[in-house]
Amino acid sequence: MIDLLEVAREVIRIEMDAISDLEKRLDDSFIKACEILYNCKGKVVVTGIGKSGIIGQKIASTLASTGTPAFFMHPAEGMHGDLGVLSRNDVVIAISSSGQSEEILKILPIIKRFGVKLIVMTGKKRSALAKAGDVVLDISVKKEACPLNLAPTASTTVTLVLGDALAVALIKLRGFSENDFAIRHPGGSLGRRLLLKVSDLMHEGENIPLVHEITSMRDVIYEITSKKLGVTGVISDNGELIGVITDGDLRRALEKFEDLLNRKAYEIMTKNPKWILKDELAAKALETMERYSITSLFVFDKDSNRKPVGIIHLHDLLKAGVV
Repeated sequence: MIDLLEVAREVIRIEMDAISDLEKRLDDSFIKACEILYNCKGKVVVTGIGKSGIIGQKIASTLASTGTPAFFMHPAEGMHGDLGVLSRNDVVIAISSSGQSEEILKILPIIKRFGVKLIVMTGKKRSALAKAGDVVLDISVKKEACPLNLAPTASTTVTLVLGDALAVALIKLRGFSENDFAIRHPGGSLGRRLLLKVSDLMHEGENIPLVHEITSMRDVIYEITSKKLGVTGVISDNGELIGVITDGDLRRALEKFEDLLNRKAYEIMTKNPKWILKDELAAKALETMERYSITSLFVFDKDSNRKPVGIIHLHDLLKAGVV
């Protein structure tokens, strides 16, 4: 008969040993990573695939809630437009136990082209991903807690602990206070951050990027460029939102159509765009963007009959400290 308690204790022992090994091998690379994150003038973009991605989401969330603007970007979505959120002042944390995750390796050239700092968390210090990093943090383990030594267990625990170590080190460097923490978390009552509504942050009136469904793609591109949000809504004759065109849609359309500039908006748009009501909390907008891996939402009033009254972008949430 299997002794389930002993199985659990063995898992705990293996993972404790892995954390202990992590503590012993911490070196100047950790200090350099902290300095890069502390001096970041933009935002921290965490990326990873599979279990590493799930851990990456937690790391991004912890950083964001403790004073370091951060969010998680799925690397596959990054290849389809989400890399558009990167700016030259950002820092990327890429997580891959093998250092060979295909989805991450595909976006490396774009990350490098932006010239952003790259912090790599990997268990293979000679991997392709490690070689591309400005700093490499070692998350290797002697063995996984999985009896087959296959399922990420000890390795994900080590990655999570190292992410927490980075976040806590930054708390110390920033002098992050209890008041700062309260602003970012609901306690006995909602903090100021969670009282912000979509209507407080959205772009309105002439600042909403919109084109008619039969607008030429030449004019669509102008609208996207001039409004500087990387997106435009597509409306019907009665002003209802029927689609969106993003920078990612444009890139995909360039590969599909040789005569792109002669096409109409309705031929390129993505139908059934995501949206939010203006009276919703800004935190709800962020949650929706993260769930669908998008960077903007069109805004409706409850009585607007699908006619957009605004648009809110991830950058608006970042500037307001919602992230």
